[in-house]
Amino acid sequence: MFIEFFYLLRAKGLSISLDEWLCLIKALDKGLAMNSLMEFYYLCRNILVKTESDYDKFDMAFAEYFQGIQTVDEIPEELWNWLSADELGRELDDMPAWAREYDFDELMEMFRQRLAEQDEKHDGGNYWIGTGGTSAMGHGGYNPAGIRVGGHGRHQSAVKVAGERNFKDFRQDTALDIRQFQMAFRKLRQFSTRVETEKTELDIEATIDATCNNAGLLKLVYEKPRKNTVKLLLLIDSDGSMAPYSSLCNQLFQAVHQSTHLKDLKTYYFHNCIYDHLFTDPACRRGDWTPTDWVFGNLDSEYKVIFVGDGAMSPYELLAVGGNQDWYAYNEEPGIAWLHKFRQRYKKCIWLNPIKEGRWDWTYGSRTINMIREVFPMFELTLDGLDKGIQKLLVR
Repeated sequence: MFIEFFYLLRAKGLSISLDEWLCLIKALDKGLAMNSLMEFYYLCRNILVKTESDYDKFDMAFAEYFQGIQTVDEIPEELWNWLSADELGRELDDMPAWAREYDFDELMEMFRQRLAEQDEKHDGGNYWIGTGGTSAMGHGGYNPAGIRVGGHGRHQSAVKVAGERNFKDFRQDTALDIRQFQMAFRKLRQFSTRVETEKTELDIEATIDATCNNAGLLKLVYEKPRKNTVKLLLLIDSDGSMAPYSSLCNQLFQAVHQSTHLKDLKTYYFHNCIYDHLFTDPACRRGDWTPTDWVFGNLDSEYKVIFVGDGAMSPYELLAVGGNQDWYAYNEEPGIAWLHKFRQRYKKCIWLNPIKEGRWDWTYGSRTINMIREVFPMFELTLDGLDKGIQKLLVR
């Protein structure tokens, strides 16, 4: 049962083992879903989803698979008013002999019949949809295999809850906001005590050892402070096909410049590809630039380089001499040659692409995107992609 749902979950990127699926089946056999699609939703999520970052994938699959399924929430508003008028909550010491268990199909058929027949509010009893009593439908009473209608969770159908995608911000493959950028860039740290400065940081372990060796009398030991030695060169593609991603790039720019843990940060801009000049402003105006050779000569090879761009352009802009003349200046060397120069000068380079990775092979500019991928490791501009890129930069 639900085997197609299992395959859909796997297709949405959820890692679900057969053991976990069999655990869900056992839970269903024990009646833990209580004939409720909402309870089934929570049961599935609790058993199958291992991390909050996968909640949104689960919700998308659940809403897709169960869309159109009628649930007990789809009942007239008047009946909701009857059920919520009061909460009798009667408890029965003994269950009448006629209050038996029903299979699910029989129970749903009974429910549809009651909806068609009922025209007034009912409290107690064993037949109508109401509160209290032993009817198989309603709330506040008791029946071994009934349908709860009303009470907690009114109007919160499982498909509706899943469709709201309340956990989309938990995903690891979504575009980033400023805080997420900041948290990701905090990982770009390589601490060292080789900085030439005074010993001003208390060394706890050395202080303990020195105090023990000093017959228990406190002896403080200080060490040079550990500082991040990472120097970063950030190069951002601006305008043109990057216009739809301008807000995202602006967030990245703000996050990086608000970071205080880098030893040095330099930011330049380019249009489509690197040529003879790097712009100092995202407007990429003629003359507001720095010669690329000057950057090579003044920023040593210890800088880690992050390119941010979609890599989508006409092939001649990447491969031809003069391919960029319509933009600002005639380039004596093709853009691909400049990219190779960066690769030779700086050993730690990555390219972050705001286009989803699944589109790199067929979207506009796929040819140039794949040529750039042959020069630099390329990662999708998501949390997962940025994490992988930063790890690549930190590998010695």
